[in-house]
Amino acid sequence: MHSISPTFLLLMVITPLVTTSAADNTNLVYKGCAQQTLQDPNGVYSSALSAIFGTLIQQSSKAKFFKTVSGSGQATISGLFQCRGDLTNLECYNCVSRLPILMDKLCGKTVAARLQFLGCYMLYEVAGFTQISGMELLYKTCGSSNNNNGGGNGFEERRDAAFASLESGIESSNGNGGFYSTNYESLYVLGQCQGDLGASDCGECVKNAVQRAEVECGSSVSGQIYLHKCFMSYSYYPNGIPNPKKSSSASGSSYSSSSSSSYYSPSSSSSSETETNTGKTVAIILGGAAGVGFIVIFVLFVKNSAKKHDDY
Repeated sequence: MHSISPTFLLLMVITPLVTTSAADNTNLVYKGCAQQTLQDPNGVYSSALSAIFGTLIQQSSKAKFFKTVSGSGQATISGLFQCRGDLTNLECYNCVSRLPILMDKLCGKTVAARLQFLGCYMLYEVAGFTQISGMELLYKTCGSSNNNNGGGNGFEERRDAAFASLESGIESSNGNGGFYSTNYESLYVLGQCQGDLGASDCGECVKNAVQRAEVECGSSVSGQIYLHKCFMSYSYYPNGIPNPKKSSSASGSSYSSSSSSSYYSPSSSSSSETETNTGKTVAIILGGAAGVGFIVIFVLFVKNSAKKHDDY
């Protein structure tokens, strides 16, 4: 077996939010694809991976988190999925069941891959793939400044109080799969840890994510921070929180985004470097996503046309 490179190439795409919660849950946030392709002349890896996907989809109808292993020896593959804690079993299943096909389309056959939707994520790794810290930053996105969105004076103090409430809630939410969400003075915050993370490690992970949000998103009225083992998001709604599930996606239309340039290799860059890398990333992802986007737009166009025809 070829040696396995620890480096992931992380590609991001933020898709427009639509009106139904089911569609929100399956909006693509980011993808991580290992740079090394899976050498599989005998099909043993493909067989193990198919078994992984089948098991994860089956379990998603009755659990929010599940981890499994398939194959043996060097052909062993581990995989897991997790759904956001506020999803129903049906919503979880509908979210997870979409991941394998899109993962194959976006990443192809690689030694490891991770795909994150708003409502769920899935990952798999071939045995020997180098592990990373649970605190590793995978992806971040920050909304516009509160100066442009009516946050007013004292916004950061209210935001920090909401973050403190989140940290406290996460520490006491171990019975809820490490998921916690709360409202605080027009701010909606939520956090979740990977399902097999202990209570202490979970609290530490979310605390780290909150600190990153404070530093990297600054005065932004919304943000999402995805670490390897947990994530958190927050949104400010001056006119009241419309729907807790939808608010977890924050205000996507005003986002700027950045990330480390590789999945398992941290890197720091200036704002200009980040903008350049993001531009390259979008160019790469468009080729893979354009077909899917065209189909979605075409279907919506046909539906709208049919509706107008019925109205007449």
